[in-house]
Formats: sequence, C-alpha cells, structure tokens
Amino acid sequence: MASGMQPELPRKAPAVQGWRRLGGRVDRRLWWGLLAVAAAAVPFLTNEYWTDVFNYLGLYVLLGLSLNIIVGNTGLFNLGQAAFYAIGAYLTAILNVRYHIPTLVLLPLAAVVAAAIGALLARPILHLRGDYLAIVTIGFGEIVRIALTNNPWGLTGGPNGIIGIQRPAIGPLEVRSPFDYYFLIWVVVAVVVWASVRLDSTRIGRAWRYVREDELAAEAMGIDTGYFKMLAFALGASIAGIAGNLYASKMTVISPDSFTFWESVVMFVIVVLGGAGSIPGVFVGAAAMVILPEIFREFALWRMLVFGAAMVVMMIFRPEGLWPSRQQRQELASEGAASTPATGQGGDDGHAHAGA
Repeated sequence: MASGMQPELPRKAPAVQGWRRLGGRVDRRLWWGLLAVAAAAVPFLTNEYWTDVFNYLGLYVLLGLSLNIIVGNTGLFNLGQAAFYAIGAYLTAILNVRYHIPTLVLLPLAAVVAAAIGALLARPILHLRGDYLAIVTIGFGEIVRIALTNNPWGLTGGPNGIIGIQRPAIGPLEVRSPFDYYFLIWVVVAVVVWASVRLDSTRIGRAWRYVREDELAAEAMGIDTGYFKMLAFALGASIAGIAGNLYASKMTVISPDSFTFWESVVMFVIVVLGGAGSIPGVFVGAAAMVILPEIFREFALWRMLVFGAAMVVMMIFRPEGLWPSRQQRQELASEGAASTPATGQGGDDGHAHAGA
C-alpha cells in the first residue's frame, strides 16, 4: 500500500456526515420547539393591549409571507398585494352578513377565491418585468379599492363598508377576546410557515429561485416560467386572502380605507427590510413595522422621519435585509466579487482579485 493512503476514511466519512445531518435536524427541531413554547407563553406574560399588538403582528406576518412568495422567492415586483387582502376580507364579510356563513368556514373559500383572482391577474401581465410590473399591480390595487368604494351592486357598502361581521366560533366556543384571537391567528401563521418551508425545498421552490436569478436561463433549461410566476401570484394571493378573512372576523367591520396603497407598501417594506426570500426575515420585518411603532408611540410626530432614515441606512449598509436568506447572502457576495475590477495585481493581502 502506498504511503499516505488511508482507505478507512471513505468508510467513516458517511457516518460522520450522517451524524452531523442528524444533529442539525435535532438542533432545528429544538429551536422550533423553544420558539413555539415562547410564542404560546406570550399572552400569559403580557396584558390584553400587548396581546392585541401581537395579534396584528401575526396578521402582518401572514401578509409578509404572502408577498415574500412573489417578491422574495420569484423576484416579481408587486405593489398591489392589499387588493387580495381586501378580497379575502370583503368575501368573508359579504357572505357572513348576508348569508350567515360562519367566518371560519369561509377561511378556505377566501383563500381559493383570492388565488383564482391572483392567477387571472397574473396571466395577462406575465411578460412584464421590473418597474412595469410594479405599476400594473399598483393600478390593480387602486382599481379594487375604488370599486369597493363605489359599492357595486350594493354589496360592499361604499365608503362606510360592512358592519356586523360575526366572530369566528369553534364549536360552542366563540373567539372574542384578544387572548382567543392570539391562538387562532398564530396557529394559522404556524401552518403557513410550515407549508412555506416545505414548499421552498420542492421543485416549485427551486423553479421560483431560477426565475428570480435569470428568467432567460430558466426558460432555456425547460422551465415553464409563465406557469411558475402565475403560481407564485396565486399562492401569494391565497395567503393574503386568509389574512383578510382573519382581519374581517377580528374587526367585525371593514371599509375600503383599511386596504389602501399604503398597506401594500408596508407589506413590501416588511419583505425587503427583513430580507427578500427569508421566512425569519418576514418575522423581523413585521416586528419592526408593528412592534417598534408601539414602543415609540409617544414620539408619533417623529416616527415616519426615523422610519425613512432607517430605511435609507438599511439600503446603504445592509441591502440584503436584517435577516437575509442564505441564497441572498451568497448572491450579494458574488455580485460584490464580480464588481471588483480585475487589476491582475495583488491587494494588501498579497492575493490577486478575481475579475468578473
């Protein structure tokens, strides 16, 4: 046997790697378990006011997750996501008030209808990219808001909206207090997060990332980019419809003022601030948009100024977001390396920079 050869290593390496993978899975499950316990303890450790604040945090996490599929995973600009939020809320309100269908029964229906409308919207605009797609989605959001204000067929109540929406009930138990809503909303958030994590590792999630990175290359590889972009719009719209259902049943009254362009901007900021394509980043971005304004409520006159300045600083010094996904960090690192000029001379460390 030649010197330096170690035939036992190939037999040990798979076992070592297997234990490392198992340890990684155990660590992730432990962290998720600790996070679930901490989330369940929140309403017992805070008062009713802060429990309700966390309820709104859950709603905006859902909205952020809905837009993260479109903007973060697929790389499509959408500034009209509030339209699907409104569709879910108004569908729930109309069918509940007029036909007394329980709001929880309407939860999957709100998701399906919003998804269908999202697919119908996406179909004629799939060829648009960048700013042009953003402008079209802004127009769609405003069309929906104005249509709700104009009270078509006497269904939406015009500017006054719809009142008297029933609260959700689980058997004989009615969900009324912020404490009750906390568990309802965050159970839905947990289900959506689980589905999003699972979806991200499937063929669909990989196809979305290919479309985001280079749509032409994805098409050349045989990926039906139109289908996957339409699917992203549909799934994102469905989650926004679910959030609309929960919002309508929580507030018991809705109006077009709750679904303005500003709501779409907030969702977009949540995704970008937390880190596009990152599920933990959505939580961080939503917390920044919901929790911090409550903490600094006494500085209400200065909140928007501080918020704008913070966004500018973020875009300059941390463009990948507060909690970026691994892929996003790698992309930005590779872009930075590619932008470094190839001088052919070593830097301060004595190594030459690689050119683009």
